[in-house]
Amino acid sequence: MKFTRSAICTAFGLVVATTLSATPNVDAFSPIPTSSTSNRQKVGTTSAAFTPRSIQSMASSSSTSLNSYTIGIVGATGAVGKEIRNCLEDRGVVKVDKLRFFGSERSAGKKVSTKNSGEVEIELFSVDAARECDVVFLAVDGDFALAHAKAISEGDDGAVVIDNSSAFRYEPEIPLVVPEINGECTKKSKLIANPNCTTAIGLMALWPLIKQFGVKKVLMSTYQASSGAGQPGMDELTEGTKQYLEGDMKSHDEIENKIFAYPLPFNVIPQIDKFQENGYTKEEMKVTWETRKICDLGDDVPISCSAVRIPTIRAHSEVIVLETEDKVDLEVARKVLEDAPGVVVKDDPETLTYPMPLTATGSYDVEVGRIRQSLAFGDYGIEFFVCGDQLLRGAALNAVLVAEEMDKNGALA
Repeated sequence: MKFTRSAICTAFGLVVATTLSATPNVDAFSPIPTSSTSNRQKVGTTSAAFTPRSIQSMASSSSTSLNSYTIGIVGATGAVGKEIRNCLEDRGVVKVDKLRFFGSERSAGKKVSTKNSGEVEIELFSVDAARECDVVFLAVDGDFALAHAKAISEGDDGAVVIDNSSAFRYEPEIPLVVPEINGECTKKSKLIANPNCTTAIGLMALWPLIKQFGVKKVLMSTYQASSGAGQPGMDELTEGTKQYLEGDMKSHDEIENKIFAYPLPFNVIPQIDKFQENGYTKEEMKVTWETRKICDLGDDVPISCSAVRIPTIRAHSEVIVLETEDKVDLEVARKVLEDAPGVVVKDDPETLTYPMPLTATGSYDVEVGRIRQSLAFGDYGIEFFVCGDQLLRGAALNAVLVAEEMDKNGALA
């Protein structure tokens, strides 16, 4: 089937298994575990173990808003919350009149330095205080979102809520949005769900090809960084690697693992999230469910994913195989990807140019390369490799782009 942008906001019915609970119950204000425009900017990582090689200035392709807003962030000091702050201030598309941070009793009263708003004191969260904002970004766990998101957004005087957790992604009436694909859906609700990081990164490259050539089948294998488990995941990898290399332990088995099922240093783990009855993990099923919802695909389009945790700090990688309805012209495919917003093509075998976590980390862009005809599907198939920063394109940047889209289409007014 082939698609147009106008088809994306059609009614969508999704049968969701009862296993789709919110993010596991942790401290309600803890940062969500991140499992999730031409090369616009590099920003700092949240881990001291890896720093992007360059920081580039950004000229946004969107016009700056004439309106200004009170912006609230719940979870502003977590990995995703920090990047939301950076994206808002660096892009400058959504004009911030006042920036407010909300937290628990433990963090209330602490001051956070910002680039454009000076020091901002963290306020004790309350629904009433959050409703005073025009936009509230939730960068906390799903239990918190389930408890408060609708109360913050309900009514004409409620705030727009952009939720980074999985709490509302699979509710048919709640838009699940990647702005470059189905941004029109932001007109329909004051509560918007941000997709899983793996889904958001993959769809940036997959959707333009689906529009051009149609889709019969999607196969995906993901290679996901330790940062998918948040700062604790990155810390466990770096500390375990350090201990192993310094000879503090006699064998790999002695590396302590609390975050991952097994030690991650020098290892790959073919499990992300809990196993489901069908043998897939929940992370793998998220890709299937969310791709169908965002791209308005029916159950007759098979989508299969295998998700693997790898010992890198930040940025996820994906191999995607697309079986198409129409014959694939590789030159047309490359041109489609080159013209796609938020995508940069890195594909030159002669110079060994291809996507890598090393170059994708800190970038707003999703890198795409290794573009080739599929040997499995012949003329009706294409394979490619994708890398993207899951804290940016897979989380914070996508959330900020949602706000920009709503500002542009009047949904914030």
